[in-house]
Amino acid sequence: MNGRGVRFLRRRGRGADEGARPAVEPSGFRPRDLLSEATAGILQRPARSALTALGTVLGVGTFVAVLGLTATTSSQIDSRFNALTATEVTVEEAGAEGAADSGPVFPEDADHRMDRVNGVKAAGVYWTVRLPDSVTVRSAPIGADGPGGGQDIDVVAASPGVFAAARPVLSQGRVYDDYLSDSGEPVAVIGSGVAARLGITTLETHPAVFIGEEPFTVVGIVENVARKADLLLSVVVPRTAAERIWGAPDPQETQMLVSTEIGAARQAAREAPTALRPDHPEYLKASPPPDPRTLRTHVTSDLDQLFLLLAGICLVIGAVGIANTTLVAVLERTGEIGLRRALGARGRHITAQFLAESGALGALGGLVGTSLGTVTVVGVAVLRDWTPVVHPGTVAAAPVIGLITGVVAGLYPAWRAARVEPAEALRR
Repeated sequence: MNGRGVRFLRRRGRGADEGARPAVEPSGFRPRDLLSEATAGILQRPARSALTALGTVLGVGTFVAVLGLTATTSSQIDSRFNALTATEVTVEEAGAEGAADSGPVFPEDADHRMDRVNGVKAAGVYWTVRLPDSVTVRSAPIGADGPGGGQDIDVVAASPGVFAAARPVLSQGRVYDDYLSDSGEPVAVIGSGVAARLGITTLETHPAVFIGEEPFTVVGIVENVARKADLLLSVVVPRTAAERIWGAPDPQETQMLVSTEIGAARQAAREAPTALRPDHPEYLKASPPPDPRTLRTHVTSDLDQLFLLLAGICLVIGAVGIANTTLVAVLERTGEIGLRRALGARGRHITAQFLAESGALGALGGLVGTSLGTVTVVGVAVLRDWTPVVHPGTVAAAPVIGLITGVVAGLYPAWRAARVEPAEALRR
């Protein structure tokens, strides 16, 4: 027993008389002695101390990383929602009186008219072709053997501007241009899913799809699109070819997809009816997509709650690890605790020492975990080309959370240590 931090019981006389009763000075434990004893207890067993702090490192590190990644992901979701809201406009027939008798709602040069509107990047007219029930889509003529026999697949008539607005990613071939569309050529662009259903694997053989008895040469296979994902599940044919074969569409089913610069969607929506139909702008209505603020808030809130719960579970796991290791330390140091008690250390002195040790390990683990969690958030953001978002309050609170976790985890082991009886401990 080195006696550090424990002031021994001393006796001193109150007076010169031999019969005077000696006074007993109670033992004390100064903060400096507490710090010295806690440091000595940690350094005497560095491996176990490191393992004890590891629980807090993992818990606090996960806490910071989870909250940081949640904030970063939420920020990315916000930016994507904002980009969608700010760059897309839909134009459709307004149902005004007399619109049905005035011919096509959208003029033939609708794409080019919208291109002249300030802020518009691309625009195109489209509609779903209403085919008879008996008409199916095939990759071989009716009656011929081969893969891709009669499939129930949507056929969409679209002007070339629809592809420019949807921004497709092609796996093979290309989309049709103004020349093929204006000349009414029977060509088609299909999604990769449709190609798989019809058994079309390459364009080198110039495959065709048969819509009923009408053949359309496939010029492109689309792998992905930035907007209007239903194009991936459809056979897309030129607007002029669809009108020549199946007739003019129902005005109420015809729409225009408009892609704009960021922030120009509302302005383009206000100007679109006049740009398309200056004679009757009331025949058309244009609207940007509804503000997804409520949906965005709900998504962000759900993510925050889910990951905050996960971070709390990690902290509880770290606290259990500290409590378990500290309790084992109490059992191993029973003899030391008993000797200290025999030399005058009180129960609260023993409690304070073990709480100081577990609190110091928790704070140290919190600092290391905060650093690792922050590095993780930044690393993931860099790999995904995101902007890392870590709230300063999270970074400031994490070491404190580690300290509190260590103290709370050490409460029961410290209480057990304070209840060790000196006589019983010295017999071991």
